[in-house]
Formats: sequence, C-alpha cells, structure tokens
Amino acid sequence: MQTTFRSVFISDVHLGTKACQAAHLLDFLQSIKTDILYLVGDIIDLQEMRSKAYFVDTHHQVVERILAMAKSGTRVIYIPGNHDAFFRQFAGQTLSGVEIKLNARHKTANGRIFHVSHGDEFDQMVKISPLMLAIGDKAHGLMLSLNQWINGVRRLIGLPYWSLAGYLKSHISKAKEFIDRFETAALKSAKNHKVDGYICGHIHFAAFRIKNDILYCNDGDWVEHCTALTESTAGEMSLIHWSENPKVLATEPKEDWGLQEPHAPTTHLV
Repeated sequence: MQTTFRSVFISDVHLGTKACQAAHLLDFLQSIKTDILYLVGDIIDLQEMRSKAYFVDTHHQVVERILAMAKSGTRVIYIPGNHDAFFRQFAGQTLSGVEIKLNARHKTANGRIFHVSHGDEFDQMVKISPLMLAIGDKAHGLMLSLNQWINGVRRLIGLPYWSLAGYLKSHISKAKEFIDRFETAALKSAKNHKVDGYICGHIHFAAFRIKNDILYCNDGDWVEHCTALTESTAGEMSLIHWSENPKVLATEPKEDWGLQEPHAPTTHLV
C-alpha cells in the first residue's frame, strides 16, 4: 500500500479519551511520509478532559511524532475544532513548528483549491436530530465502549477492526438524513467560497460526495473508523483505513451525479 503522499488530512483523534485509537494512529504516522499534514480539529479533546483525562503513553507518543514530523520538514497545519477550540486563540501563530489556523485553503498538485475547516460551523445550519444528539453524547460514549469491547474480542479470534457506531450511522435513517444535510451544507459553503472542494471532519463519517463538480471530502476520525484523507503526488484524493489491515477505502469520484439523482452523490465509508 502506498505510504508516500503529498498531503494527509486527519481529524477527530480525541487524544485524552479512552475512545482514541492512538496505537493505530501512531503506527500510521510512523509509516507515512507526507509533505503536508493537516490536523483538522478535535485532535486533543480538551472538552472531555475537563471532567476526566485519559492521556496514556501512546497519546504522548502521537503528539511527539507530530512534533517530530514538523521538525523534520513536514509542514503541519492545525485547524482546531469544537473540542480543542482553546487553540483557536493562537490562530496565525506557529507553535513548535505547527501552524495554527482557523481554516485553510489547500491547493492540490493538479491545481484545485479546497477550503479546509473542522466542520462544526455547520452545526447551526444543520438541524441535529435527537438521535444524533444522543449519538454525540452519552449514547455515543456507550457505543464507543461497546466498540472497544467488541474489537477486543475480534482481536482475540483474529478478526480485523470493525466500527459499531459507524455501522449504526450507516443503517439508521435519521442518522443518514443528518449526514446528508451536513454534506449538503458543506457543498453549499464550498460554492460560496468559490473553491473546487471542501475538506472537513467533525461528524466521524469518512465520505466523498461530488455535486456540480464540487468535491466534498470528510476524513473521518480516529475513535471509530481510523481513517485519513490523502492526496497523491498527482493530486488525487483517497480515503484510507489504518488498523491491523490497512487499505484504501476509495478514491475520489469522477462523475458528477448532482444533476441526476439528489441522493446519489455520496460514497460513504465505514
């Protein structure tokens, strides 16, 4: 599997919580080579750590690896999210080689311009269903605990990583409706920004969607799916999963379905 990239985008790592798949992320960061690393928000879960911090050695190693990458020549850009919003006050500054920005414009190798943000700005534009509120709060925490237990059992019997929460989001209609509204809001924002695409995270659901030649990319997360968005040296975007069996989940769609079937443009990945 290819491990050299022009740029890599990760988000929703949630370091400082038990749900963080820090071991898989550390292995990923140690295995890749990239010119630019975008940290697209919720990297350190300062919000959750106010009540209970879980910052074990692997979490420290992830931070150390990111700083080492910045020191060794990788351009590291940190765009804080809603769980690490504290760092937004440092926007415009560079700390330990890491550039902090509220958002960014990324130019791909093939000349396309993408707006990059965490995605929580769409929370006021997208009506969140009671189900998604539950998924985002205590019920989500329960599902993540179950996810850890299930995958512990799966490892014992030789099965690869699997996401319970991701499965539920893919198969419950209200969750799917919320995700669709979020993607539509991001595509509309990209159009308003007059860019070729939008890159974000926030909803823990890796996906591609193309409409009217505008490409939506969600890089997923590192608590449920262990996914990253990558750009090749030719400028092509791909979504990859990294755990016991790393694999490419999908490459960016080429066909614009936007004028044909309103609900067809999405490539969802779980």
